[in-house]
Amino acid sequence: MKTVLAFGDSNTFGEATVSRPDSRYAFEERWPGIMQATLGSSWRVIEEGLPGRTTVHDDPIEGAHMNGKAYLLACLRSHRPLDVVAIMLGSNDLKARFALPAADIAAGAGELIKLAKLAEAGRDGGVPKILLIAPPPMLNHCGEAVHIERMFVGGYEKSLQLGALYAAVAATHGVAFLDAGTVIKSSAYDGLHFDPDAHDALGKAVAATVATLA
Repeated sequence: MKTVLAFGDSNTFGEATVSRPDSRYAFEERWPGIMQATLGSSWRVIEEGLPGRTTVHDDPIEGAHMNGKAYLLACLRSHRPLDVVAIMLGSNDLKARFALPAADIAAGAGELIKLAKLAEAGRDGGVPKILLIAPPPMLNHCGEAVHIERMFVGGYEKSLQLGALYAAVAATHGVAFLDAGTVIKSSAYDGLHFDPDAHDALGKAVAATVATLA
């Protein structure tokens, strides 16, 4: 059986934009669950989604545990051996409190790739295949979630740049790339999270890419 790790934030966790228990989509609705169903029984999908997770930054308000880089090594080694590591982070780096240019957010994703290559988390202690996924752009207006719009002031404009910047980072590090913005759109409900149809489309798109890697 092959194994793929999905490492991300609230959109990997399955933060719901419609009514769901605990405001979270069920496993079979979340994009990692869709990927599992698409890949079939010869694959095992491991979800590692944390709402609020950043690429490489401690969050001064939500906590140091939001730093994806600080947790990634332990995560990779605890789930080894891995065939594929799929990373989709960067949306939370758009928060105004970090004041980051889009290029620095992409560079943060690059640091995660470097760490994944050094973790000895692949088969026989090797390097797993790595898939970098650029999160889709935010929407300019965050629907009913005014608190998100305030938290992400200036984030929309930066989010439009992430696809091209992430593609360049993936090319530099020689890893696979998927621009989620070419497959889905963020929800009109809050401008940031994904509707059920977006989870379905993304899960199938990621599965198609993963299947070519290992």
